[in-house]
Amino acid sequence: MTEFEHLEDDENYKSKTQIKREMEELQVLGKKLLALSKQQQQKVEMSDTLRAALTEATRLNQREAMRRHMQYIGRLMRNEDAEAIEARVALFDSSSAAHNKLFHSLEALRDSLIGENSTEEVQKYLEENPNVDIQHFRQLVRQSVKELAEGKKSTSRKKLFKYIREVKEEKLGINV
Repeated sequence: MTEFEHLEDDENYKSKTQIKREMEELQVLGKKLLALSKQQQQKVEMSDTLRAALTEATRLNQREAMRRHMQYIGRLMRNEDAEAIEARVALFDSSSAAHNKLFHSLEALRDSLIGENSTEEVQKYLEENPNVDIQHFRQLVRQSVKELAEGKKSTSRKKLFKYIREVKEEKLGINV
């Protein structure tokens, strides 16, 4: 058996190519983090070192300096929980499946709140979300039901959707 044959049998063995690919993926994730607004970056769990590196990157103007800095951010990302960061970043990206899933679930919730069994759904929602302004919430639901019955514009339904989205964002600690 040669020196290299036993390395390939090791289940933790990674080739140089695999390591390089993983580093590039971390750099891409770092670029996505950098593209987020300051408020969105604050809602992503990361180390203070990575947060400082992202802040530093905003002041860099030269292309080569930015390339080297992105490599540094990629190195810092090795010590982070990349999967958790990627999941949180996906919620901010309107083209991602996670964002669309959240959006559609909120639409379905709104429709159930103003649908056939709206009183039970409203009560269930209020039990699950005790921090909701009950009076404002019920007013939005009543106006939405009235609007739907009269076939008017969807102004109140949009307001209701916006309100339940804000409640969900607060619960998840994100800003969609």
